[in-house]
Amino acid sequence: MFMSTPIVNSLPENNQFTSSATRISTLRRETKETREIKTPLVEIIRQRRLTALFQPILNLKTGEFYGYEGLIRGPSDSALHSPFNLFGAAAQQNMTLEVEMLSRQIVLETFVNLNLPGNLFLNVSPETLLHPSFKNGCTLDFIKKLGLAPERVVIEITENQPTYDFAGMRGALLHYRAMGFQIAIDDLGEGFSSLRLWSELRPEFIKIDMHFVQGVDSDPVKLQFLKSIQLIAESCGTHVIAEGIETSSELSTIGGLGILLGQGYFISRPVPAPPLLASAETNSVINAGRMSAFRQSTTYTQGKVIAQKLLRHIEPVQPDTEHEYILKLFSANPSLRAIPVVHQGIPLGLISRSSFLDNFVKPFQRELMGKKPCLLSMQADPLLVDQNMPIEDLGRFIAEAEERHLNNGFIITDQGRYLGVASGQDLLRELTQMQIAAARYANPLTMLPGNVPINERIEDLLQSGTPFVACYCDLDNFKPYNDVYSYRHGDEMIQLASRILSWACDPKLDFIGHIGGDDFILLMQSRDFQARCKQALRSFEQAASLLFKPEHLAAGGYTSEDRHGNTIFHPLVSLSIGASHITADRFFSHHEVSAAATVAKKMAKRTAGNSLFIEQRSTTNQAG
Repeated sequence: MFMSTPIVNSLPENNQFTSSATRISTLRRETKETREIKTPLVEIIRQRRLTALFQPILNLKTGEFYGYEGLIRGPSDSALHSPFNLFGAAAQQNMTLEVEMLSRQIVLETFVNLNLPGNLFLNVSPETLLHPSFKNGCTLDFIKKLGLAPERVVIEITENQPTYDFAGMRGALLHYRAMGFQIAIDDLGEGFSSLRLWSELRPEFIKIDMHFVQGVDSDPVKLQFLKSIQLIAESCGTHVIAEGIETSSELSTIGGLGILLGQGYFISRPVPAPPLLASAETNSVINAGRMSAFRQSTTYTQGKVIAQKLLRHIEPVQPDTEHEYILKLFSANPSLRAIPVVHQGIPLGLISRSSFLDNFVKPFQRELMGKKPCLLSMQADPLLVDQNMPIEDLGRFIAEAEERHLNNGFIITDQGRYLGVASGQDLLRELTQMQIAAARYANPLTMLPGNVPINERIEDLLQSGTPFVACYCDLDNFKPYNDVYSYRHGDEMIQLASRILSWACDPKLDFIGHIGGDDFILLMQSRDFQARCKQALRSFEQAASLLFKPEHLAAGGYTSEDRHGNTIFHPLVSLSIGASHITADRFFSHHEVSAAATVAKKMAKRTAGNSLFIEQRSTTNQAG
């Protein structure tokens, strides 16, 4: 483990600490109030009493951590514990450079010692960035001594004061880029000159201030702002990082806008030893977002029926609408099951017909409640469904929700704004029709999707830019088994394989199809796909052993005659899985995906017995 020298020895002498004698002389000339601030600050720096915290930055497409932002705290028993007080005192005492350089060293050391994956976002102020001691390469030398590649370090420009030297900043950052660093601009929309910095510096990353992120799921102005920023970022090749995500709804909305990266308390708070994987709660939001990502507003998307098909527009009422008017609406329309309550385009709740009328028939209720606002009778937690959510996912969503949502219906939205309502009955009717249609393309032996839905699913994943793993699964030595044991037992073997492979799939992320015969295809988005495939191989080996005669099991195979009358020994049936990583930038059609998966399957079949072969992007390796 590399241990750095104190920062006083790592910086140019004329820009760093003066001698102890000079320090003492200077301190004696200052006031008591100043000494009370400066003395502990000097001691903190001399003793290196700063602690690094790390907050993960989440890739909203893959659910993996892209990297970590390094933050700093002073001693917990000091008034300088908070970064605001620490850097405020440093600025007051003209010691900003010393504090920033020590902070940077401690963050870098801790990041390496914790062996954290991904990139490190390193906070740097413009003042320090332009300082000669930073430009002379001491940070790069320190990183190299730690064994950290500069390409993994993102210089995050933080603004506390106006930045006027744009030419100097641009020149400095081009210099750091040439050394391998990436650039990020912090707090877009909050700083003094962040928009001009973006235009001048063309950073790899731009961080949106948390003001525009928090509450974006219910604020159309903030939503439009983020849409505009994302559009600009896409046009100039910048990745957007949304800061301050604190709720699942905010995370879902941010991901739906196509923003790549997110950060905030909902994902993880800054901690000394940060997690390496996202929490189950975060993953559930990401996984749901993958399946219901915002797409073009059409009833059918790549052959998939979406929630918009269920949409029925019902004129909503305002929260201050009187109960008497609600009663008139229900009386005039006997088929009306619920009335949506909306304010400025944002849905607030539903008024259920049954509960409303049951309440109003009670003695004196109409006299007491008739003139009061309907907000009092509204169910304030309606089920909100984006219009682009696939029907299959909506069915699972409703099944896991409270029963009243199926009975009363749910509200369909467009990026959080009211569009209309849908009923549980309409959903069930559509799901039934889809099941009937799917049966037309299903394999009759296993009832798994056949070639047509398999190809449609691959094209859907490619066009949405979703990375996945295509697993081609094949039974080895299956024909001899059919010949020796009969086709009926052969069908049992195929059905066994289909059940085991289905169990290996996450129903919310993964897809299984039956190509035909003893061949299956898995399209897996699960991050633990390798463990799932290996478990399938173990399960198949154990379960298939029950389908062999004891003498064949003991011998490891059986004999049969070929077409020429020769007696040949055949090994027991085994399962081979060839897996290929698929990304939209490398594959452009289901034909190419099929070809890659076929090659991986052939490689897997080269290994005797149950085997898994994983073809990587640039290299191939085998896991048996």
